Amino acid sequence: MTKDVLITISGIQMSDGDNSDVEMITTGSYYMKNGKHYITYDEVLEGYEGTIRNLIKIQPDSMDIIKSGLTHVHMTFEKNKKRLTCYATPMGDMMVGLNTKSILVSENEDSLKVMVEYSLDINYEHISECNIQVDIQSRSQAQVHLLS
Repeated sequence: MTKDVLITISGIQMSDGDNSDVEMITTGSYYMKNGKHYITYDEVLEGYEGTIRNLIKIQPDSMDIIKSGLTHVHMTFEKNKKRLTCYATPMGDMMVGLNTKSILVSENEDSLKVMVEYSLDINYEHISECNIQVDIQSRSQAQVHLLS
């Protein structure tokens, strides 16, 4: 995979019969070190000055998302494990619980895809069942498919 990548992050939250879909497409950088995939990109939070620096670390059985800048969090998704972390935002801090049910990593020459199913708790209260998909493609080979 090339250093310059296109990153698509899509997710679904299912709570009380309601589904909420989210999708973000951005550019970033990719590198591999010691058998682990690293993806970095910047994000802007609407209504605030500054950016959020994102680092995604992918291994065959886990994914870490680390945010710094306007927000601070280190989320770890690892099959059959529950992780607690403090999510610091401009609106205040939250205790986030991630109970990962499954994680699937698929890798090709010009792409990397991660699919995660997990339960989300905020401040020790169950909020929703979630799916997140992270799709990284070499910019030169990228094919984008928007949710309708």
